[in-house]
Amino acid sequence: MASELFSPLPLRSGKVLANRIAKAAIEESMAGDGQLPDQRLMLLYRRWAAGGTGLLITGNVMVHAEALTGPAGVVLDQAAPLKPFAEWADAGKSGGAAMWMQINHPGRQVQAGMPGVVWGPSAVGLDLGRHSSRFGRPTAMTPEQIDATVTRFAVTARRAEEAGFDGVQIHAAHGYLLSQFLSPLANKRTDAWGGPLENRARMLLDVVRAVRSAIAPSFAVAVKLNSADFQRGGFDADDARRVIEMLEPLGVDLVELSGGSYESPAMTGRPADARTRAREAYFLDLAGELARTSPLPLMLTGGITRREIAERVLDSGVAVVGMGTALAVTPDLPDRWRHGREADRRLRPVSWSDKALASVASMAQVRHQMHRIARGNHPKPGTGPARALLCEQRRDRRALRRYRTWLRDSAARS
Repeated sequence: MASELFSPLPLRSGKVLANRIAKAAIEESMAGDGQLPDQRLMLLYRRWAAGGTGLLITGNVMVHAEALTGPAGVVLDQAAPLKPFAEWADAGKSGGAAMWMQINHPGRQVQAGMPGVVWGPSAVGLDLGRHSSRFGRPTAMTPEQIDATVTRFAVTARRAEEAGFDGVQIHAAHGYLLSQFLSPLANKRTDAWGGPLENRARMLLDVVRAVRSAIAPSFAVAVKLNSADFQRGGFDADDARRVIEMLEPLGVDLVELSGGSYESPAMTGRPADARTRAREAYFLDLAGELARTSPLPLMLTGGITRREIAERVLDSGVAVVGMGTALAVTPDLPDRWRHGREADRRLRPVSWSDKALASVASMAQVRHQMHRIARGNHPKPGTGPARALLCEQRRDRRALRRYRTWLRDSAARS
């Protein structure tokens, strides 16, 4: 029903989302000095907070200072000062929405040339054809490193709660570390973390348990999960259904469904599966199938830009509609929907034949809009992908110099 889009959603933790529209996580690549949130993120989230969403989920905040996807990632670990995070939480909550922090470890999805570590469940690198060398070669994690990483997730969640966030979302999708453990393509282990799905899901389940035990019962815990990897022999929809069942007894409030990875970037609208070929709501068919059996409320993200499609998502049994790109272009889209209006602009499509490069350029376009908003400007969705990518590469070079210095100084202090 049309009215359901703006109806509240009570969660198991006792929190209530004001409506069924969420700003899904998009990696902002906007960390300031010390890999901390600064005024750019405050301004960006205040703009989103005023736009009418019921839930704002941050871009991925890294739990391990030595493991970042790229040099401008935000880090919240035991050593990070909490004040900038408290200001970030306040900015996100300023319009009445719930503010959740997405917490993540990149595993093997780390840019080549980054300092620190490149870990994975196994020593299996990303297969991106001629672009494979853009990423580091992973080493297989030891049991001690796995246990320490589980603890890092719990520490970040506890500190997010202390900073005033309303919940955390544990990122187990898009080919990051927890998703790598779930995937039989990336996880070739023969010990307790490899083989059957129950073993491959062990690290995710341990992270959820550790997080839940580190925070108050009223603090929300969500998981972002691939509905499928869209790779032959990879994590599929039946695996997703079984993992959701495993999560149900662990106090999870919401499971967000997306799909794909760096190797098969379905989440950017360049799908590799017939069921995602619709221009909007890429994963709706898969999510609808999962919603029929899911014991937990589901959130769907991927390509949603119009109210009609959002309502179709809810009609399928999904509880929350997630949007990323659409809100980077039109930050007040939920309020527009409430008043019978739609977005009047969209990003320029990327029609490059190189799938991996097109995916990177698409995300650079989205981040270009976020950087404009963070400077107090309006989005400019007509910006071409090549220009957005060049701007991002310049920012990343500057950020890499800062990150190297910070990491070296941090090591010297410890």
